[in-house]
Amino acid sequence: MTLPFVLRANERGHDVISSDGPTSSYVAGHPGAFISRESSFNFHQYQGGRPGFGPIRVFGDETFHGAGCGYNMHPHHNFVICAFVLEGELTHINTAGEGTVDRLRQGDYYVFSAGSGGKHCELSISPENMNAIYLWALPNQLYLPPTYHRSHFDLRTRRNQIVQLVGDADGALPFPQDLRVSRLVTDRKGAFAYTLRSAEHGVYFFVVDGSLTYGATVLGRRDSLGVSGAQTLEFEVADTTDVLIVETAMVDDERIRAWEKEQPQAA
Repeated sequence: MTLPFVLRANERGHDVISSDGPTSSYVAGHPGAFISRESSFNFHQYQGGRPGFGPIRVFGDETFHGAGCGYNMHPHHNFVICAFVLEGELTHINTAGEGTVDRLRQGDYYVFSAGSGGKHCELSISPENMNAIYLWALPNQLYLPPTYHRSHFDLRTRRNQIVQLVGDADGALPFPQDLRVSRLVTDRKGAFAYTLRSAEHGVYFFVVDGSLTYGATVLGRRDSLGVSGAQTLEFEVADTTDVLIVETAMVDDERIRAWEKEQPQAA
């Protein structure tokens, strides 16, 4: 069983990647543009935290600052990448299938399965900043054909209910792994229960905004909690709360088990 862990907003890894200097070939944008990244798990230069959660390897809270800022065209393979746009506009170009040029705004999200090999480019064309949550996970099968799917979560009409966005539910975007992403946006206080597929699954709660209480643990804005070994998770949220809920099979990963042994028992 994975030990419960709490990750506060200020405990995440922090990176700033500039469009100038040695990273200019990777980061797009006018001079002075930059990407700020808050990482829940180890990613690139940040290696001081948890290695992952189940097959999840990246959970990044990223903001593109400045006109034209973003990532120039670059390759991936054998990763599944999701982006959930919170603010601004994201122009996403990818090579899956016959290729796609997509513009995503608040509430839009995508699943890009790079599989056997694909490239993509992500840019904030408008002068306003773009903020998105990025999730990367390992697929359940290597070298699958690359695919791209996108959809929209309507914050106005789907309030006060847990809505599955990604996974195997009707209307959810397909994901080649035993993984589901749901979202809960509230405009009033309430109690909710999330039922997992099995006790061998785990859930990662990420509070986009507002607050969530699980047992004696209170999470605020951008705080997160990982827990497994339970069938149903009961929690309460304050009004105007926005939560991403990621459920996944808990794969046996030696690096994660080693990290857990070094941590104090969670309260």
